[in-house]
Amino acid sequence: MSEASLSLLLALLLSHTVADFVLQSDSWALQKQQHHFRAPSLYWHVGIHMLLSLVVLVLFGASVASAIVGTLGIGASHWLIDTLKSYTPARQVRFFLLDQLLHILILGLVWWWIVGDNLSGLTFDLALFWQPSTLLVALAYLTVMRPASVLIALIMRRWSEGVDTRGTLADAGARIGMLERFLILTFVLSHQMAAIGFLLTAKSVLRFGDLYEDRDRKLTEYVLLGTMLSFSITLTLGLLTRYLLDAL
Repeated sequence: MSEASLSLLLALLLSHTVADFVLQSDSWALQKQQHHFRAPSLYWHVGIHMLLSLVVLVLFGASVASAIVGTLGIGASHWLIDTLKSYTPARQVRFFLLDQLLHILILGLVWWWIVGDNLSGLTFDLALFWQPSTLLVALAYLTVMRPASVLIALIMRRWSEGVDTRGTLADAGARIGMLERFLILTFVLSHQMAAIGFLLTAKSVLRFGDLYEDRDRKLTEYVLLGTMLSFSITLTLGLLTRYLLDAL
């Protein structure tokens, strides 16, 4: 596999992550869940995916015809998958994972078709930003910031209703989680594993202080469970990213 073809695959995955988790608001997701294929947000969402995919395919040297066909395939499949998902129970981990797996599978098929049948060799001159290593790191950071947040929230939902969060800052937990995952991934990629232990110890001491004072045992256990889940996901992704970087 050439660097250019690998960069194309990573760029498609990056564009999908941006469109699905950065450029889609919670209100859009709720509207799709309520109105299904009649939701205007569904068509805006699919349009964003198609636009980003088209830009990526054209940038990497696909012919206009191939880029349009590939984009239409991505858009049509995304519409179908999201429409079917809107009829499933909301906030279920298994449906979230299945949804993402299907989207990634479609992107992989489009990438395979573009590279195998339409491009004997990608002619795009890879600038620094489009190097596989750069795109891989960007995808890793974006994944731990947004998709990981959604996944953790879905997993923790079964306990969140029984936790009293009065007196806490709105959305502070999610923001803290993003920051800690950013730091953990940075430490893993820079081979500073000891710093991760220090970060985990510091946060645990703060929460066990609340537990010792018995102010809110449930909240403390909830936060610690979320922390361990966040650390585990980020460590796994970070080590996988580092392994792939070493293999490039």
